[in-house]
Amino acid sequence: MPGLVLWFGIIFFGLILLSMAVKITREYERGVIFRLGRFTGVRGPGLFLLIPFIDRMERVELRTVTMDIPEQDVITKDNVSVLVDAVLYFKIFDPEKAIIQIEDFVKATSQIAQTTIRSIVGKSTLDEILGERERINEALHKIIDEATNPWGIKVSIVEVKHVEIPKDMQRAIAREAEAERVRRAKILLAQGEFQAAGKLKEAGKILGTEPIHLRYLETLSEIAKEQNTTIVIPSEMIGWLQKLKAKGKV
Repeated sequence: MPGLVLWFGIIFFGLILLSMAVKITREYERGVIFRLGRFTGVRGPGLFLLIPFIDRMERVELRTVTMDIPEQDVITKDNVSVLVDAVLYFKIFDPEKAIIQIEDFVKATSQIAQTTIRSIVGKSTLDEILGERERINEALHKIIDEATNPWGIKVSIVEVKHVEIPKDMQRAIAREAEAERVRRAKILLAQGEFQAAGKLKEAGKILGTEPIHLRYLETLSEIAKEQNTTIVIPSEMIGWLQKLKAKGKV
C-alpha cells in the first residue's frame, strides 16, 4: 500500500513537471524565454518545452492593439482651452524589446501618446486644429512611432477623434460662419448686378436709350406680378415709350 501511494505521488509530481515544461502559444502569440533570469530567445507559435523551475516565459501578443487616448485639456497657440481625445493603433514587431526595454509597454505607449497630443495641439491654433486634422494626425503619428520604435512597437495609425471647444467659442464660430455666408451672398449679388448692368448697357445702345430706363421697365415688370398694385409712371418714361413705339421697337 505505501508503495502504491509513492507511485501515485511520483506520477502526480511528473504531471506537474510536464504541465510546467510544455507550453503552447497561438499563431498571434510569442513566448519570450528567460533562463535563470537571462534572455535565451523567443519561441512560438506552437508547442515547445521549457525546463521547469529554471525557464520562465513572458507571453506577448502580436495582434494590432486599439488604444483609446483619454481626453486631454490643452491650451492652443491662440489661448483657447480645448478637450482633445484620440485613438491609436499599434502592434509589437519585436517581442524581445517589448519585454526587456520597457517595463509596461502598453502604459508607456499611452503616456507618450498623451504628452505628444498636448505638445502638438498646444503648438497649433484653433483654426488649424479644426481645419488641418490630417496634418496634426501625421505629426502625432511620426513622433509617437519614433518614440516607441526602440521598444519594438510599430504605431500604424493615430487619429484625433473629437475636439471639444467652449460654448462661447462655438457661438462665436457660428456667428463667423453666418457672416461669411452673408458676405459670399452679397458678393454674388453684386457680381450679378454688375453683369446685368453690362447687358442693360448693350440693350440701351441697341434701343437708343439710357440703361436706367430699361432698369425701370424691369422693376415695373416685377411690380406688376403683385396683385392690387398701383403703378405710377413718370411722364418722361411715357414719352420715351411713345418714341420707341413710333420707331417700331416695342
